[in-house]
Amino acid sequence: MTLETVLLAVGPKDSDRIEELGEAVVEIAEPAEATVVVTHVFTPSEFEQAVGRLDFDSTSDTDATEVARRHSTIRTLTGILDSAGVEYEIRGRIGDHATEIVDLSTEVGADRVVVGGRKRSPSGKAVFGSVAQDIMLEAPCPVTFVKAHE
Repeated sequence: MTLETVLLAVGPKDSDRIEELGEAVVEIAEPAEATVVVTHVFTPSEFEQAVGRLDFDSTSDTDATEVARRHSTIRTLTGILDSAGVEYEIRGRIGDHATEIVDLSTEVGADRVVVGGRKRSPSGKAVFGSVAQDIMLEAPCPVTFVKAHE
């Protein structure tokens, strides 16, 4: 299977695993010369907080992609991709994390989705987090799950 498009999805809880996500997506995309669609999905309340924190003009219609571009996690990831020479585009979305990621993976024709997660308790190891689990079950393509190192 040839990889042309890899969707890398991040959210507000991924700041502790940005390096791992960046390394994983470079490892997947670089040999295939695939384009990475770096996506930050915000719930409506997360979006409002990010707009306030990033000093956007609250009276204008703020674009989710522009907020994503200025978000620190996206800036870190694009720095990793730039260093590796991997082509990318940035997308911001507002809504339910899993739904938006699955919908966008279909829209962009993703050949792979990369998502992050955290270490689970012994009883929780049988099940991924609900967002990651929903993406794995619903995505139209293979999903790579990246967890943060301790």
